[in-house]
Amino acid sequence: MEKLYYSIGEVANELGESVTLVRYWTNYFPQLLDPKRNARGNRYYTPEQLDVLRQLHYLIKECGMTLDGAAARLKSDKKDVSNRTLLRQTLESLRKELEEVRKSL
Repeated sequence: MEKLYYSIGEVANELGESVTLVRYWTNYFPQLLDPKRNARGNRYYTPEQLDVLRQLHYLIKECGMTLDGAAARLKSDKKDVSNRTLLRQTLESLRKELEEVRKSL
């Protein structure tokens, strides 16, 4: 079951990045990311926003794009980027499972 909201720490852990970087991207891309905040000001991200952050992570960290370039790419070709991000996550998950099977042999 998928959660309704993810804390910024959970998002950072999911991406393998720091909380500071997630906060920076959130501030840099307010049109793409607008997390809910509780009374204390803590940020909570929806699954859709987490997906956008995964796509940004792929474009910036894996493809080497600039922040502005990644934003333009997301706006122009969101479906293609989303499919590649999903494929990459699936392959990483499969790899982890295969490594666990290999260890058990």
